[in-house]
Amino acid sequence: MVDPDVVLGANVRIFNPDLVNLYGCRIGDRTEISPFVEITRGAVIGADCRIASHAYICDGVTIENSVFVGHAVVFTNDLFPLVVRGLPRHPTLVCNHVSIGSNATIVGGVVIGEHAVVGAGAVVTRDVPPLAVVTGNPARVRRQFHSVDELRAYAASRPLTERRP
Repeated sequence: MVDPDVVLGANVRIFNPDLVNLYGCRIGDRTEISPFVEITRGAVIGADCRIASHAYICDGVTIENSVFVGHAVVFTNDLFPLVVRGLPRHPTLVCNHVSIGSNATIVGGVVIGEHAVVGAGAVVTRDVPPLAVVTGNPARVRRQFHSVDELRAYAASRPLTERRP
């Protein structure tokens, strides 16, 4: 279901509008939304993003441009279970060109820097520097690059069967 208060940019592709929950959010130009995604009121998704199936993006989350959000990624906007109503929400920022692996959890109040890579299943509880690769629970920096070219060369050099940075 796509509520009427959702602001969609030009050429947004929602693969199956009957199998998503989008309400009160903004989605940028040319972004692709897979089935079984929920994006709640107040979330902002930039242009040229890909949101894979079963992702949950809550209010207070801003995702900039050219970001990949993998399958079953969950964002939170608080640090504790909502036992008491009215607790402050913690905004989260995902900067340009970030890639978030499947089943990662992004805890509220963090910033994920440009060109960072969040490994599958990681639990991000702290800010992620630009050009870093983080994995684990809690997520830790496993590799830090100095340029986009260095990051791309590293990614291209890895065999498909290799799993860890």
